[in-house]
Amino acid sequence: MERYQIMPTEAGIKQAFVDDMMRIARCSNFDNTCYRLYRKKWEKVNHVLQRNLMLGLCLTFTLMMLGCATSFSPRPIDEVPFKTRAQTQIMDGLTVTVAVPTIEEAKAIYGVNLASKEMQPVWIDVKNEENVPYWLLPSGLDPAYFSASEAAYAFRSLSSSEITQAVYKRFQNLQFRNPILPRNSATGFIVVNRDEGFKALDVDLISRAKVRSFTYIIPDPSFKGDFTLVDFYSLYDNKQIIEIKEEEVLRSEIEKLPCCTTSKDGSGKGDPLNLVLVGDRNDIFPAFIRRGWHGTEIIWSKAIWRTLKSFFKGSRYRYSPVSPLYVYGRRQDLAAQKSRGTIHQRNHLRLWLTPLRFRGKTVWLGQISRDIGVKFTLKSKTISTHVISPDVDEARRYLVEDLAYSQALARIGFVKGVGEARKDAPRFNLGGDPYFTDGLRAVMFFEPRPRTLGELDIIGYWEIPTRVRTSKKSLFDESK
Repeated sequence: MERYQIMPTEAGIKQAFVDDMMRIARCSNFDNTCYRLYRKKWEKVNHVLQRNLMLGLCLTFTLMMLGCATSFSPRPIDEVPFKTRAQTQIMDGLTVTVAVPTIEEAKAIYGVNLASKEMQPVWIDVKNEENVPYWLLPSGLDPAYFSASEAAYAFRSLSSSEITQAVYKRFQNLQFRNPILPRNSATGFIVVNRDEGFKALDVDLISRAKVRSFTYIIPDPSFKGDFTLVDFYSLYDNKQIIEIKEEEVLRSEIEKLPCCTTSKDGSGKGDPLNLVLVGDRNDIFPAFIRRGWHGTEIIWSKAIWRTLKSFFKGSRYRYSPVSPLYVYGRRQDLAAQKSRGTIHQRNHLRLWLTPLRFRGKTVWLGQISRDIGVKFTLKSKTISTHVISPDVDEARRYLVEDLAYSQALARIGFVKGVGEARKDAPRFNLGGDPYFTDGLRAVMFFEPRPRTLGELDIIGYWEIPTRVRTSKKSLFDESK
Protein backbone atom coordinates (compact mmCIF):
# COMPACT_ATOMS: atom_id res chain seq x y z
CA MET A 1 0.00 0.00 0.00
CA GLU A 2 3.05 2.31 0.01
CA ARG A 3 2.18 3.78 -3.38
CA TYR A 4 -1.11 5.09 -1.98
CA GLN A 5 0.32 7.01 0.98
CA ILE A 6 0.93 10.16 -1.04
CA MET A 7 -1.60 11.89 -3.26
CA PRO A 8 -1.56 9.97 -6.57
CA THR A 9 -2.11 11.56 -9.93
CA GLU A 10 -5.27 10.78 -11.91
CA ALA A 11 -3.19 8.96 -14.54
CA GLY A 12 -1.54 6.91 -11.80
CA ILE A 13 -4.88 6.00 -10.30
CA LYS A 14 -6.22 4.85 -13.67
CA GLN A 15 -3.12 2.78 -14.43
CA ALA A 16 -3.18 1.09 -11.03
CA PHE A 17 -6.89 0.46 -11.45
CA VAL A 18 -6.40 -1.22 -14.84
CA ASP A 19 -3.40 -3.24 -13.57
CA ASP A 20 -5.49 -4.65 -10.75
CA MET A 21 -8.36 -5.41 -13.12
CA MET A 22 -5.98 -7.44 -15.26
CA ARG A 23 -4.88 -9.41 -12.20
CA ILE A 24 -8.49 -10.11 -11.35
CA ALA A 25 -9.24 -11.22 -14.90
CA ARG A 26 -6.35 -13.71 -14.74
CA CYS A 27 -7.81 -15.46 -11.71
CA SER A 28 -8.44 -18.99 -12.90
CA ASN A 29 -11.43 -19.33 -10.57
CA PHE A 30 -12.74 -15.86 -9.90
CA ASP A 31 -15.11 -16.12 -6.96
CA ASN A 32 -16.73 -13.93 -4.37
CA THR A 33 -13.67 -14.16 -2.09
CA CYS A 34 -11.40 -12.81 -4.84
CA TYR A 35 -13.88 -10.07 -5.56
CA ARG A 36 -14.18 -9.10 -1.90
CA LEU A 37 -10.39 -8.91 -1.48
CA TYR A 38 -9.97 -6.50 -4.37
CA ARG A 39 -13.11 -4.59 -3.42
CA LYS A 40 -11.70 -4.14 0.10
CA LYS A 41 -8.38 -3.00 -1.33
CA TRP A 42 -10.03 -0.36 -3.46
CA GLU A 43 -12.15 0.80 -0.56
CA LYS A 44 -8.87 1.58 1.25
CA VAL A 45 -7.62 3.41 -1.82
CA ASN A 46 -10.81 5.49 -1.88
CA HIS A 47 -10.34 6.30 1.80
CA VAL A 48 -6.82 7.62 1.16
CA LEU A 49 -8.00 9.59 -1.86
CA GLN A 50 -10.82 11.14 0.12
CA ARG A 51 -8.43 12.17 2.90
CA ASN A 52 -5.88 13.67 0.53
CA LEU A 53 -8.54 15.46 -1.49
CA MET A 54 -10.10 17.14 1.55
CA LEU A 55 -7.90 20.19 1.10
CA GLY A 56 -9.06 20.48 -2.51
CA LEU A 57 -12.68 20.21 -1.44
CA CYS A 58 -12.21 22.90 1.15
CA LEU A 59 -10.64 25.14 -1.45
CA THR A 60 -13.52 24.44 -3.82
CA PHE A 61 -16.03 25.33 -1.11
CA THR A 62 -14.17 28.56 -0.42
CA LEU A 63 -14.33 29.50 -4.08
CA MET A 64 -18.05 28.75 -4.09
CA MET A 65 -18.54 31.06 -1.13
CA LEU A 66 -16.67 33.75 -3.02
CA GLY A 67 -19.08 33.29 -5.90
CA CYS A 68 -20.06 30.63 -8.44
CA ALA A 69 -18.87 32.91 -11.21
CA THR A 70 -16.64 35.94 -11.41
CA SER A 71 -18.00 36.96 -14.80
CA PHE A 72 -21.05 36.30 -16.92
CA SER A 73 -20.75 36.77 -20.68
CA PRO A 74 -23.30 34.79 -22.74
CA ARG A 75 -23.06 35.10 -26.50
CA PRO A 76 -25.86 36.25 -28.82
CA ILE A 77 -27.91 33.28 -30.05
CA ASP A 78 -27.27 34.04 -33.71
CA GLU A 79 -23.51 33.64 -33.14
CA VAL A 80 -23.93 30.02 -31.98
CA PRO A 81 -24.34 27.56 -34.91
CA PHE A 82 -26.74 25.07 -33.30
CA LYS A 83 -29.54 25.95 -35.75
CA THR A 84 -27.59 24.36 -38.62
CA ARG A 85 -28.77 20.99 -37.22
CA ALA A 86 -32.40 22.08 -36.82
CA GLN A 87 -35.25 19.85 -38.03
CA THR A 88 -38.55 21.18 -39.38
CA GLN A 89 -41.97 19.58 -39.78
CA ILE A 90 -45.18 21.07 -41.18
CA MET A 91 -48.73 20.05 -40.35
CA ASP A 92 -51.67 22.05 -41.71
CA GLY A 93 -50.93 25.67 -40.81
CA LEU A 94 -48.25 24.90 -38.22
CA THR A 95 -44.51 24.83 -38.89
CA VAL A 96 -42.39 23.53 -36.01
CA THR A 97 -38.58 23.68 -35.98
CA VAL A 98 -36.45 22.20 -33.18
CA ALA A 99 -32.75 21.99 -32.36
CA VAL A 100 -30.65 20.80 -29.41
CA PRO A 101 -27.39 22.67 -28.67
CA THR A 102 -24.28 20.72 -27.70
CA ILE A 103 -22.76 21.20 -24.24
CA GLU A 104 -20.40 23.92 -25.48
CA GLU A 105 -23.11 25.64 -27.52
CA ALA A 106 -25.45 25.69 -24.52
CA LYS A 107 -22.66 27.14 -22.39
CA ALA A 108 -22.14 29.92 -24.93
CA ILE A 109 -25.86 30.70 -25.14
CA TYR A 110 -26.61 30.70 -21.41
CA GLY A 111 -23.22 31.81 -20.09
CA VAL A 112 -23.18 28.88 -17.63
CA ASN A 113 -22.52 25.15 -17.91
CA LEU A 114 -26.00 23.58 -17.92
CA ALA A 115 -24.54 20.08 -18.37
CA SER A 116 -22.85 20.33 -14.96
CA LYS A 117 -26.35 20.26 -13.46
CA GLU A 118 -27.56 17.57 -15.91
CA MET A 119 -29.66 20.16 -17.76
CA GLN A 120 -30.13 20.48 -21.52
CA PRO A 121 -31.85 23.27 -23.48
CA VAL A 122 -34.19 22.51 -26.38
CA TRP A 123 -34.84 25.29 -28.90
CA ILE A 124 -38.31 25.44 -30.45
CA ASP A 125 -39.69 27.74 -33.11
CA VAL A 126 -43.41 27.56 -33.94
CA LYS A 127 -45.06 29.46 -36.82
CA ASN A 128 -48.84 29.52 -36.62
CA GLU A 129 -50.62 30.36 -39.90
CA GLU A 130 -54.02 29.26 -38.59
CA ASN A 131 -56.80 31.42 -37.21
CA VAL A 132 -56.73 30.05 -33.66
CA PRO A 133 -54.08 30.29 -30.91
CA TYR A 134 -52.06 27.24 -29.82
CA TRP A 135 -50.26 26.34 -26.61
CA LEU A 136 -47.12 24.20 -26.41
CA LEU A 137 -47.08 21.63 -23.57
CA PRO A 138 -43.54 21.47 -22.08
CA SER A 139 -44.38 18.26 -20.21
CA GLY A 140 -44.52 16.50 -23.57
CA LEU A 141 -40.80 17.20 -23.97
CA ASP A 142 -39.97 16.12 -20.43
CA PRO A 143 -42.40 15.54 -17.54
CA ALA A 144 -39.62 16.76 -15.21
CA TYR A 145 -38.58 19.85 -17.19
CA PHE A 146 -37.04 22.84 -15.39
CA SER A 147 -38.74 26.20 -15.10
CA ALA A 148 -36.59 29.19 -16.04
CA SER A 149 -36.43 30.36 -12.42
CA GLU A 150 -35.51 26.90 -11.14
CA ALA A 151 -32.72 26.46 -13.68
CA ALA A 152 -31.33 29.97 -13.10
CA TYR A 153 -31.30 29.50 -9.32
CA ALA A 154 -28.87 26.60 -9.70
CA PHE A 155 -26.31 29.05 -11.12
CA ARG A 156 -26.75 31.94 -8.69
CA SER A 157 -23.66 33.77 -7.47
CA LEU A 158 -23.17 33.87 -3.70
CA SER A 159 -20.96 36.95 -3.88
CA SER A 160 -22.46 39.07 -6.64
CA SER A 161 -26.12 40.01 -6.73
CA GLU A 162 -25.52 41.65 -10.11
CA ILE A 163 -24.39 38.36 -11.66
CA THR A 164 -27.31 36.54 -10.05
CA GLN A 165 -29.76 39.02 -11.54
CA ALA A 166 -28.05 38.82 -14.94
CA VAL A 167 -28.29 35.00 -14.94
CA TYR A 168 -31.95 35.13 -13.92
CA LYS A 169 -32.74 37.68 -16.63
CA ARG A 170 -30.91 35.63 -19.28
CA PHE A 171 -32.87 32.46 -18.46
CA GLN A 172 -36.14 34.39 -18.48
CA ASN A 173 -35.41 36.03 -21.82
CA LEU A 174 -34.52 32.71 -23.47
CA GLN A 175 -37.61 30.89 -22.22
CA PHE A 176 -40.30 29.78 -24.70
CA ARG A 177 -43.55 31.59 -23.96
CA ASN A 178 -47.14 30.63 -24.75
CA PRO A 179 -49.46 31.18 -26.50
CA ILE A 180 -48.62 31.06 -30.21
CA LEU A 181 -51.12 33.58 -31.50
CA PRO A 182 -52.83 33.34 -34.92
CA ARG A 183 -50.61 34.49 -37.81
CA ASN A 184 -47.68 34.78 -35.41
CA SER A 185 -44.56 32.95 -34.28
CA ALA A 186 -43.08 31.99 -30.91
CA THR A 187 -39.45 31.06 -30.32
CA GLY A 188 -37.49 30.07 -27.25
CA PHE A 189 -35.85 27.39 -25.13
CA ILE A 190 -37.21 24.82 -22.70
CA VAL A 191 -34.68 23.35 -20.24
CA VAL A 192 -35.05 19.59 -19.81
CA ASN A 193 -33.04 16.74 -18.30
CA ARG A 194 -29.87 15.92 -20.20
CA ASP A 195 -29.60 12.87 -22.46
CA GLU A 196 -26.59 11.62 -24.39
CA GLY A 197 -26.71 9.89 -27.77
CA PHE A 198 -30.19 10.78 -28.97
CA LYS A 199 -32.80 13.26 -27.88
CA ALA A 200 -36.39 12.27 -28.65
CA LEU A 201 -38.69 15.28 -28.68
CA ASP A 202 -42.48 15.09 -28.55
CA VAL A 203 -43.90 18.51 -29.35
CA ASP A 204 -47.62 18.71 -28.59
CA LEU A 205 -49.58 21.82 -29.55
CA ILE A 206 -53.18 22.26 -28.44
CA SER A 207 -55.95 24.70 -29.28
CA ARG A 208 -59.53 24.72 -28.04
CA ALA A 209 -60.57 22.38 -30.84
CA LYS A 210 -57.47 20.57 -32.08
CA VAL A 211 -54.29 18.78 -31.00
CA ARG A 212 -51.21 18.63 -33.22
CA SER A 213 -48.36 16.26 -32.35
CA PHE A 214 -44.83 16.31 -33.78
CA THR A 215 -42.02 13.85 -33.02
CA TYR A 216 -38.29 14.35 -33.63
CA ILE A 217 -35.17 12.30 -33.05
CA ILE A 218 -32.10 14.52 -32.63
CA PRO A 219 -28.63 12.88 -32.60
CA ASP A 220 -25.91 14.22 -30.33
CA PRO A 221 -22.90 15.04 -32.58
CA SER A 222 -20.48 14.59 -29.67
CA PHE A 223 -21.68 11.08 -28.74
CA LYS A 224 -19.59 8.07 -29.79
CA GLY A 225 -22.26 5.42 -30.37
CA ASP A 226 -22.38 2.34 -32.59
CA PHE A 227 -24.57 4.18 -35.07
CA THR A 228 -21.85 6.80 -35.65
CA LEU A 229 -19.76 4.13 -37.37
CA VAL A 230 -22.42 3.36 -39.97
CA ASP A 231 -23.37 5.16 -43.18
CA PHE A 232 -26.94 3.90 -43.41
CA TYR A 233 -27.48 5.40 -46.84
CA SER A 234 -24.71 3.31 -48.42
CA LEU A 235 -25.39 -0.04 -46.73
CA TYR A 236 -27.47 -1.27 -49.69
CA ASP A 237 -27.75 -0.12 -53.27
CA ASN A 238 -31.05 -0.04 -55.14
CA LYS A 239 -30.51 -3.52 -56.58
CA GLN A 240 -30.21 -5.02 -53.10
CA ILE A 241 -33.37 -3.45 -51.68
CA ILE A 242 -36.33 -5.87 -51.56
CA GLU A 243 -39.64 -4.04 -51.76
CA ILE A 244 -42.55 -5.92 -50.17
CA LYS A 245 -46.25 -5.07 -50.32
CA GLU A 246 -48.01 -8.20 -49.03
CA GLU A 247 -47.94 -9.14 -45.35
CA GLU A 248 -47.49 -12.86 -45.95
CA VAL A 249 -44.54 -12.17 -48.25
CA LEU A 250 -43.01 -10.09 -45.45
CA ARG A 251 -43.51 -12.97 -43.03
CA SER A 252 -41.76 -15.38 -45.40
CA GLU A 253 -38.82 -13.05 -45.95
CA ILE A 254 -38.40 -12.39 -42.22
CA GLU A 255 -38.27 -16.12 -41.52
CA LYS A 256 -35.41 -16.42 -44.04
CA LEU A 257 -33.25 -13.87 -42.20
CA PRO A 258 -30.18 -15.13 -40.26
CA CYS A 259 -30.97 -17.08 -37.11
CA CYS A 260 -28.22 -15.85 -34.82
CA THR A 261 -25.38 -13.44 -34.34
CA THR A 262 -21.84 -14.59 -35.16
CA SER A 263 -18.25 -13.70 -34.34
CA LYS A 264 -16.36 -11.20 -36.50
CA ASP A 265 -15.16 -13.88 -38.95
CA GLY A 266 -18.69 -15.26 -39.34
CA SER A 267 -18.01 -18.39 -37.31
CA GLY A 268 -20.11 -19.73 -34.48
CA LYS A 269 -23.71 -19.10 -33.54
CA GLY A 270 -24.34 -16.60 -30.79
CA ASP A 271 -27.44 -14.97 -29.37
CA PRO A 272 -30.72 -15.65 -31.21
CA LEU A 273 -32.05 -12.88 -33.45
CA ASN A 274 -35.46 -12.72 -31.81
CA LEU A 275 -37.01 -9.43 -32.84
CA VAL A 276 -37.90 -7.43 -35.96
CA LEU A 277 -38.90 -3.75 -36.09
CA VAL A 278 -40.88 -2.30 -39.02
CA GLY A 279 -41.45 1.44 -39.44
CA ASP A 280 -39.96 4.87 -40.05
CA ARG A 281 -36.98 5.91 -37.90
CA ASN A 282 -38.96 8.87 -36.48
CA ASP A 283 -41.57 6.42 -35.19
CA ILE A 284 -39.34 3.55 -34.02
CA PHE A 285 -36.52 5.22 -32.11
CA PRO A 286 -38.47 7.92 -30.25
CA ALA A 287 -40.68 5.07 -29.00
CA PHE A 288 -37.64 3.49 -27.32
CA ILE A 289 -36.37 6.76 -25.86
CA ARG A 290 -39.86 7.59 -24.63
CA ARG A 291 -39.74 4.36 -22.60
CA GLY A 292 -36.34 5.09 -21.06
CA TRP A 293 -34.00 3.30 -23.49
CA HIS A 294 -30.62 4.87 -24.26
CA GLY A 295 -28.03 4.45 -26.98
CA THR A 296 -24.76 2.77 -26.03
CA GLU A 297 -21.26 4.09 -26.51
CA ILE A 298 -18.63 2.28 -28.53
CA ILE A 299 -15.76 0.76 -26.56
CA TRP A 300 -13.21 3.56 -26.19
CA SER A 301 -11.02 4.92 -23.39
CA LYS A 302 -13.62 7.17 -21.75
CA ALA A 303 -16.33 4.51 -21.94
CA ILE A 304 -14.00 1.87 -20.47
CA TRP A 305 -13.11 4.16 -17.57
CA ARG A 306 -16.78 5.01 -16.91
CA THR A 307 -17.66 1.31 -17.04
CA LEU A 308 -14.96 0.33 -14.54
CA LYS A 309 -15.93 3.12 -12.14
CA SER A 310 -19.59 2.15 -12.36
CA PHE A 311 -18.73 -1.50 -11.77
CA PHE A 312 -16.86 -0.90 -8.52
CA LYS A 313 -19.23 1.76 -7.27
CA GLY A 314 -22.23 -0.41 -8.17
CA SER A 315 -23.69 2.65 -9.85
CA ARG A 316 -25.70 3.25 -13.00
CA TYR A 317 -24.17 3.95 -16.42
CA ARG A 318 -26.96 4.57 -18.91
CA TYR A 319 -24.70 4.42 -21.99
CA SER A 320 -22.42 1.50 -21.10
CA PRO A 321 -21.00 -0.21 -24.22
CA VAL A 322 -22.16 -3.58 -25.45
CA SER A 323 -19.74 -6.04 -27.01
CA PRO A 324 -19.79 -6.21 -30.83
CA LEU A 325 -21.74 -9.07 -32.41
CA TYR A 326 -22.07 -9.62 -36.13
CA VAL A 327 -24.81 -10.12 -38.72
CA TYR A 328 -24.38 -9.62 -42.48
CA GLY A 329 -20.65 -9.55 -41.80
CA ARG A 330 -20.85 -6.31 -39.81
CA ARG A 331 -21.13 -5.38 -36.14
CA GLN A 332 -24.42 -4.05 -34.82
CA ASP A 333 -25.62 -0.92 -36.60
CA LEU A 334 -26.85 0.44 -33.29
CA ALA A 335 -27.43 -0.74 -29.75
CA ALA A 336 -29.64 0.41 -26.90
CA GLN A 337 -30.19 -0.45 -23.27
CA LYS A 338 -32.45 0.19 -20.33
CA SER A 339 -30.29 0.05 -17.23
CA ARG A 340 -31.18 -0.43 -13.60
CA GLY A 341 -29.51 1.39 -10.69
CA THR A 342 -26.39 -0.73 -11.13
CA ILE A 343 -24.27 -1.42 -14.18
CA HIS A 344 -24.54 -5.16 -13.46
CA GLN A 345 -28.13 -5.40 -14.62
CA ARG A 346 -29.83 -4.12 -17.76
CA ASN A 347 -31.96 -5.02 -20.74
CA HIS A 348 -30.02 -4.48 -23.93
CA LEU A 349 -30.53 -5.00 -27.64
CA ARG A 350 -28.64 -4.79 -30.92
CA LEU A 351 -30.13 -3.90 -34.30
CA TRP A 352 -29.13 -4.36 -37.94
CA LEU A 353 -30.81 -2.66 -40.90
CA THR A 354 -31.97 -5.31 -43.40
CA PRO A 355 -32.43 -4.84 -47.18
CA LEU A 356 -36.18 -5.42 -46.74
CA ARG A 357 -38.68 -2.58 -47.14
CA PHE A 358 -42.32 -3.13 -46.24
CA ARG A 359 -44.57 -0.63 -48.01
CA GLY A 360 -41.68 1.81 -48.06
CA LYS A 361 -40.75 1.39 -44.39
CA THR A 362 -37.46 0.05 -43.05
CA VAL A 363 -37.14 -3.42 -41.50
CA TRP A 364 -34.64 -3.97 -38.67
CA LEU A 365 -33.43 -7.34 -37.39
CA GLY A 366 -32.43 -7.49 -33.74
CA GLN A 367 -31.41 -9.39 -30.66
CA ILE A 368 -32.49 -8.70 -27.10
CA SER A 369 -31.47 -10.30 -23.81
CA ARG A 370 -31.46 -9.38 -20.14
CA ASP A 371 -28.11 -8.94 -18.35
CA ILE A 372 -28.26 -10.32 -14.81
CA GLY A 373 -24.65 -10.01 -13.68
CA VAL A 374 -21.03 -9.42 -14.64
CA LYS A 375 -18.05 -11.73 -15.04
CA PHE A 376 -14.41 -10.98 -15.76
CA THR A 377 -12.80 -12.05 -19.03
CA LEU A 378 -9.70 -11.22 -21.07
CA LYS A 379 -11.79 -11.54 -24.24
CA SER A 380 -13.28 -8.07 -23.70
CA LYS A 381 -11.51 -4.69 -23.91
CA THR A 382 -13.39 -3.67 -20.77
CA ILE A 383 -11.99 -6.75 -18.94
CA SER A 384 -15.55 -7.74 -18.08
CA THR A 385 -18.71 -8.89 -19.77
CA HIS A 386 -22.31 -9.39 -18.74
CA VAL A 387 -24.02 -12.70 -18.03
CA ILE A 388 -27.40 -13.01 -19.74
CA SER A 389 -30.56 -14.53 -18.33
CA PRO A 390 -31.10 -17.91 -19.98
CA ASP A 391 -34.79 -17.07 -20.53
CA VAL A 392 -34.35 -14.88 -23.63
CA ASP A 393 -38.08 -15.09 -24.37
CA GLU A 394 -38.75 -13.15 -21.17
CA ALA A 395 -36.59 -10.27 -22.43
CA ARG A 396 -38.42 -10.39 -25.78
CA ARG A 397 -41.79 -10.35 -24.03
CA TYR A 398 -40.67 -7.46 -21.81
CA LEU A 399 -39.76 -5.36 -24.84
CA VAL A 400 -43.15 -5.94 -26.47
CA GLU A 401 -44.96 -4.97 -23.27
CA ASP A 402 -42.72 -1.96 -22.72
CA LEU A 403 -43.18 -0.56 -26.22
CA ALA A 404 -46.93 -1.15 -26.06
CA TYR A 405 -46.94 1.93 -23.80
CA SER A 406 -44.75 4.00 -26.15
CA GLN A 407 -47.73 5.49 -28.06
CA ALA A 408 -46.21 4.27 -31.34
CA LEU A 409 -46.57 0.46 -31.43
CA ALA A 410 -49.42 -0.37 -33.82
CA ARG A 411 -49.20 -4.14 -34.47
CA ILE A 412 -47.42 -7.18 -33.07
CA GLY A 413 -46.97 -10.68 -34.46
CA PHE A 414 -44.63 -13.67 -34.16
CA VAL A 415 -42.80 -15.65 -36.84
CA LYS A 416 -40.34 -18.55 -36.90
CA GLY A 417 -36.77 -17.74 -35.99
CA VAL A 418 -33.88 -19.66 -34.45
CA GLY A 419 -36.02 -22.69 -33.53
CA GLU A 420 -36.83 -24.14 -30.13
CA ALA A 421 -34.18 -24.80 -27.49
CA ARG A 422 -35.52 -26.65 -24.43
CA LYS A 423 -34.52 -25.89 -20.87
CA ASP A 424 -32.92 -29.31 -20.52
CA ALA A 425 -31.05 -28.91 -23.82
CA PRO A 426 -30.11 -25.22 -23.99
CA ARG A 427 -28.00 -23.57 -26.63
CA PHE A 428 -25.03 -21.34 -25.77
CA ASN A 429 -24.07 -17.89 -26.99
CA LEU A 430 -20.54 -16.86 -27.95
CA GLY A 431 -19.80 -15.90 -24.35
CA GLY A 432 -20.68 -19.39 -23.11
CA ASP A 433 -23.98 -18.38 -21.49
CA PRO A 434 -26.85 -20.89 -21.88
CA TYR A 435 -30.26 -19.89 -23.19
CA PHE A 436 -33.60 -21.53 -23.96
CA THR A 437 -36.37 -20.26 -26.23
CA ASP A 438 -39.53 -21.13 -28.13
CA GLY A 439 -37.57 -20.12 -31.23
CA LEU A 440 -39.87 -17.31 -32.41
CA ARG A 441 -39.26 -13.71 -33.43
CA ALA A 442 -41.43 -10.81 -32.30
CA VAL A 443 -42.34 -8.55 -35.23
CA MET A 444 -43.38 -5.04 -34.21
CA PHE A 445 -44.95 -2.45 -36.52
CA PHE A 446 -44.66 1.24 -35.62
CA GLU A 447 -46.86 4.16 -36.69
CA PRO A 448 -46.92 7.89 -35.84
CA ARG A 449 -48.01 8.66 -32.30
CA PRO A 450 -50.21 9.05 -30.39
CA ARG A 451 -51.74 5.56 -30.30
CA THR A 452 -53.52 4.06 -27.31
CA LEU A 453 -53.02 0.62 -25.84
CA GLY A 454 -56.53 -0.27 -26.98
CA GLU A 455 -55.55 0.34 -30.61
CA LEU A 456 -52.77 -2.29 -30.54
CA ASP A 457 -53.49 -5.00 -33.11
CA ILE A 458 -52.33 -8.58 -32.51
CA ILE A 459 -51.72 -10.65 -35.66
CA GLY A 460 -53.48 -13.81 -34.54
CA TYR A 461 -52.98 -15.82 -37.73
CA TRP A 462 -49.17 -15.85 -37.42
CA GLU A 463 -47.24 -17.98 -34.91
CA ILE A 464 -48.35 -18.11 -31.27
CA PRO A 465 -45.67 -18.06 -28.55
CA THR A 466 -45.63 -21.14 -26.34
CA ARG A 467 -44.06 -21.90 -23.01
CA VAL A 468 -40.68 -23.59 -23.32
CA ARG A 469 -40.76 -27.15 -22.04
CA THR A 470 -39.66 -27.56 -18.42
CA SER A 471 -36.16 -28.86 -17.77
CA LYS A 472 -35.33 -31.87 -15.61
CA LYS A 473 -32.54 -30.00 -13.86
CA SER A 474 -31.97 -26.30 -13.23
CA LEU A 475 -29.43 -24.40 -15.29
CA PHE A 476 -28.25 -22.90 -12.00
CA ASP A 477 -27.51 -26.26 -10.36
CA GLU A 478 -24.41 -25.58 -8.26
CA SER A 479 -23.29 -29.23 -8.50
CA LYS A 480 -22.47 -28.84 -12.24
